[in-house]
This record gives sequence, C-alpha cells and structure tokens, in this order.
Amino acid sequence: MSAPEERYSEALAAASRHAHQWLESQATRRVGPRLTAADLAADFGGPLPAEGMPAAEVVDYLAAKAEPGLMAMPSGRFFGWVIGGTLPAALAADWLVSAWDQNAGLRFATPATAAIEEAAGAWLLDLLGLPAGSDVGFATGATMANFTGLAAARWRLMADAGWDLDADGLAGAPRIQCFVGQERHDTIDLGLRYLGLGRPTVVPADAQGRIDPAELDCALDRASAAGRTPLLVCLQAGNLHSGAFDPFKEAVAVAKAHGAWVHVDGAFGLWAAAVPELAGLTAGLAGADSWGTDAHKTLNVPYDCGIAVVRDAQALRSAMGVHTSYLIQDADGAADPFETVPELSRRARGVPVWAALKSLGRDGVAGQVRGLVQRARQLAEELAALDGVEVLNDVDYTQVSLAFGDDATTRAVTARIIADGRVWMSGSHWRNRDILRISVSNWSTDENDVAVAVAAVRDALETVRS
Repeated sequence: MSAPEERYSEALAAASRHAHQWLESQATRRVGPRLTAADLAADFGGPLPAEGMPAAEVVDYLAAKAEPGLMAMPSGRFFGWVIGGTLPAALAADWLVSAWDQNAGLRFATPATAAIEEAAGAWLLDLLGLPAGSDVGFATGATMANFTGLAAARWRLMADAGWDLDADGLAGAPRIQCFVGQERHDTIDLGLRYLGLGRPTVVPADAQGRIDPAELDCALDRASAAGRTPLLVCLQAGNLHSGAFDPFKEAVAVAKAHGAWVHVDGAFGLWAAAVPELAGLTAGLAGADSWGTDAHKTLNVPYDCGIAVVRDAQALRSAMGVHTSYLIQDADGAADPFETVPELSRRARGVPVWAALKSLGRDGVAGQVRGLVQRARQLAEELAALDGVEVLNDVDYTQVSLAFGDDATTRAVTARIIADGRVWMSGSHWRNRDILRISVSNWSTDENDVAVAVAAVRDALETVRS
C-alpha cells in the first residue's frame, strides 16, 4: 500500500514552520554563519543511533542545530561570489518537485515534468534570443552546463574530423585545441579537464577582462598554419570581477572564419540578453554553437539549476545520451531529458525555472535583471564617493570591484566587513591587486540594503584606518 498522507503531515508542517522562520529572519539576521563546520560536527556526527527518531523531531533537530551554521544567502544584504536568491514561485515549485518525487530523465515515464521543462526551454530560447530548435538541458549548475556544451563540441569536432569518439575514445584522436580569454572562469578549464582536452591556449584580454578579437585571430591563424585542428573557442558573458562581456560579434566572426566551435560561458551574464537596453553587451552572442548558464545566479531559482543550450541537437544527444532496452523512449523526435545533461537520474530541476518565468513574464525578467544592474551602479556610485574607496571596474552589469589603497588595507577592510555581519562581500585578487568584490544577484536587494552595505563598508574602512 502507499504511505498514508498522515505519515508525512507532521514532518512537513515542521519543515514549513522552520522555512517560514528562516525566511522571516533574513531582514535582520547576521548574514554570515556564527559557527564553523568543525563547530557543528558533534551535533550531526558521532555513531549512527541504534534507534530512530520521529520524522517531525528529526526536522526540528535539523533546523535548530543547522541554524548557527547557515549563511543568509537569501538576504538582500548578501553580495558574495555570484549567488542569487530565490523567487517565491520558484521556491514553492521546488517544494512540489520534492513532493512529486519524479525521476525526470524519461519523457515516457514522467510526461508532466518533461512537458514543463520543454516549455521552460522554449521560453528561454525566445527570451535570450538563442536559436529556435536548440536543445536545452537542465544540469546541476554552471560548471556542468559548460561541461555539457563542451562535451557536445568535442563530439561534433571529432565526428567532423572523421574520428569515432564513441568507439575509439580519445587515445590517438586528433587533439582539439581550445582557446580561452585570459580572464575566463576557471570552470571552463575544469570542464576541459573533465573531458580530457587538456589546458587551453590563453588569449590576451583588455583591462576589463574582455578577450581581444585581433589576438584571437592571430592565435587561430597560428594553429591553422601548424595544422592543429579541430578548434574550440570559449567566450564569456559576464566577467567574474568586472562583469564585462566579450565582444561577441567580432570574436564569433573570427572563430567561425577558422571553422571553430564557439561556446559561451554565460553563468550569470547570459540573462543580460533579456534586457533591451543591455543589447550592446550581448550583440552577436546568438552566433555561437553552445551556451551555459545558471538559473540560480540571475533568474533566482533554488539550487541547483544550470542550463545548457546547444544548437547542434545531434551532437548533444550523441555526447550525453544512452540507448538501452529497459528505457522506454518516445519516437516523436523530442529529446529525453537525460539526453541533454550528464545525469541519467535527476530531479525535475527545470520546473522551478518554468515557475520563475511564468511568475515574471518577459517584462518581469527584464525588470529583475535591470534592477540588479541599477543596484550595482548605485553601490558603485555611492562607494566611490567615500574617501579612500576606489572602484576598479566599469560597472556595466552586476559586479563591482573595490580597493582601499594598498593590498593590506583592502584585506583588512574585507575581513572587518565579514566580521561585522551586516552584509557579506567576498575578497578576491584581480589584475595584480587584492580587492573586495560585490555581486548584486538577489531580486530582493533594495534601497535599504544598499544603504546598509555602504554604511558597512564606510565603517569598516574607518575602523581599519583608526
């Protein structure tokens, strides 16, 4: 027999109560965690108990013990790394995904979630101006979304070179030479390593981290002249430190003239394509062959939800898919979800994306991204007005990089801000300087959050100086 609903009711009620308490605390709580993982180890570890605990008590225990070790990432005062918040519709939809408990790999077995994800994928292509008919896959995050696009690239480039990758593997295969900008995100290198493609060739970038198309052209010329093909070019929508976008129109044209596959890492920047007044940042982006992004970062759905988009459906399905007798597949031509991402079994992570898009609409997505950019520019303007604060980047998108004179002062100010707890901003190192990096990624960040952030930076700087 099926488990009766009452077996779930008390535990779900407890989870709902604690979730509401957690969300309500975001406006006033300290942003950073109060305890470390080592501090919490005793509460969660030790010998496995011989006897179990009632489900609702487990939830109560979990919430109480975890709370001091939680980072207030849903807070509008969290500006660390590039981590977004969660929209109400997306959060609620994610709860349903867990309750439905669908293994979303097969269209035949889980038609509802497959249809929802297909609709979300079609909406995304339209919203971001990407080629209609491209395959869309929902992976764990931007790292695996990029990995997926690069895997499709590897399959196609090998096939076009006359090499049967599926049958013969990489040993003895033509080496794919990959070209990246000097300031690409390290997850591109990680994906190349996962795929056995080795270190990429680095192409110089400008002061904001944008790849130099002329230098890319020269590098590709040298590779072609030496007979080193096939070729793969990775571009970037949204530099981690400056928020800058590669010049896609020129760089894609150069890459295509050399017969290269072009992949775009748009982990948080791809969403700029939804905003008409930001069109200059993404012009030419649709000329690429594959794209990776993360719906958590800018669209603000719950973790985890990377999105891979590949123009060449055959390449993607050949790289990711598997065909065996126990998998019942539709014959109507649409891809099964497992054919578009590395996982065979997975949760229906595209459902919260559908809910976010349905709740916002085209105008709402544009408004949300526009709001993030406006808050970043406001922060940059108000912080630049403080004595001793230097804004190092052109704030064209959602990232702000700051320095406070010498590196030692910058590190001290960063540490003081984190210790203070009113906001969270992460330190980094960019263009040979230690910096404080601010990422505006949460839909709920408002004027008051900006004011608190400016005050926290000002107070930290004054404390360090004194």
